[in-house]
Amino acid sequence: MLTILGFAMIATFLVLIMMKKMSPIAALVLIPALFCVFVGKGAHLGDYVIDGVSSLAPTAAMLMFAIVYFGVMIDVGLFDPIVRAILRFCKADPMRIVVGTALLAAIVSLDGDGSTTFMITVSAMYPLYKRLKMSLVVMTGVAAMANGVMNTLPWGGPTARAATALKVDATDIFVPMIPALAVGLLAVVVLAYVLGLRERRRLGTLTLDEALVETESETVLVGAGSGAKSGAKSGAESGSGTGPGAGTGAASGSDGSDGDAARGAGSDDDFQGLDPNRATLRPKLYWFNALLTVALLTAMIMELLPIPVLFLLGAALALTVNFPHIPDQKARIAAHADNVLNVSGMVFAAAVFTGVLTGTGMVDHMANWLVDTIPDGMGPHMGLVTGLLSLPLTYFMSNDGFYFGVLPVLAEAGQAHGVSTLEIARASIVGQPLHMSSPLVPAVYVLVGMAKVEFGDHTKFVVKWAVLTCLVILAAGILFGII
Repeated sequence: MLTILGFAMIATFLVLIMMKKMSPIAALVLIPALFCVFVGKGAHLGDYVIDGVSSLAPTAAMLMFAIVYFGVMIDVGLFDPIVRAILRFCKADPMRIVVGTALLAAIVSLDGDGSTTFMITVSAMYPLYKRLKMSLVVMTGVAAMANGVMNTLPWGGPTARAATALKVDATDIFVPMIPALAVGLLAVVVLAYVLGLRERRRLGTLTLDEALVETESETVLVGAGSGAKSGAKSGAESGSGTGPGAGTGAASGSDGSDGDAARGAGSDDDFQGLDPNRATLRPKLYWFNALLTVALLTAMIMELLPIPVLFLLGAALALTVNFPHIPDQKARIAAHADNVLNVSGMVFAAAVFTGVLTGTGMVDHMANWLVDTIPDGMGPHMGLVTGLLSLPLTYFMSNDGFYFGVLPVLAEAGQAHGVSTLEIARASIVGQPLHMSSPLVPAVYVLVGMAKVEFGDHTKFVVKWAVLTCLVILAAGILFGII
């Protein structure tokens, strides 16, 4: 019964948010509370919620101060060179922009933290997507998948958990998997190329100059002398799109003149993040901020202090040095308060969901049921089975639940049929591209929140592509003899 109720609770949550019948926060709180009563453990709801909140409180603290820290770094111009480099590569070609999103997310993911990756990627790419009226779910989907592949780094979390749970060396898990993971990352880039071509066909391509020119109170892209191509113009004017970022055309009204091309790219204020004259810039402190960020990320990788503590110290130091006057500090905190509240609120709401799922025993029953349904004939192929199971299990439960609760059972079953523990461990990280879009991953709320995308829209778009990416990694692992 608990197995059925567990799957029913998750399915109800996903259906309601994808149909936009409830907000994610309300669904994360009310649905598990209702199912807790169905299970007959309503009297223990408070205990389950407190346990869930206690387990996720460090994550919420980390996200709160990480948003403040990287928000300040964006304000003072630390990432402006990265944005300009991406603009030079992307120009105004939707295909290049989507590929650039994948590459940027993959590079920034080297720090091993999804939240920081999404903050930097969205801050850099959001203005381009808005300016050219591209679909924002393409941005969130590509960024999540690229980060999911890179999340398998030994310091990223899943690999370390697998190594700890099975008492093996993380290096022995990760290094042999590099060829398969490289194929998976290539698959994400190829997918970004295909999605970019689709966006290009929908919107057309503007031929824009690589420079940024400030016009009045905003920075806009400037059209090249040739203006928008006629074919692109007609396509953009006729395309209405269906995604959250869809509009009436990126080049509506462009007749080839510089000014019209610039106005055709959009007239809102979404390019403020690149304003070269914004008051918050601190060019004299650029190298201080760069060194502080490098030191912070290095300390994270070396685990010198807990990550929440590092970001708390980093945010306090960044605010104090860059904005020594208290009113300026208050203004910066207020400027990022919306993101902080949305993300931290979502994390604590997710704590209710995970608390009930774990406290009632639903997770254990679901995992045991899945393991028990494996046919005896599949025993010699437990690597493949583990890889396939890692997709739904890491999506429907936390990494901790999967790696410390389910993986040891799968490894034991594999050993009984001659499958090595290392093969099982390698197969267990295959599902990470899908996991990064799980409603139980706090970082995904940073992604959709900053991109102003509905979580349900992101889920509907990304799941199929993320599953495909996971299967490509699994197939490559089997083909190379790694799994």
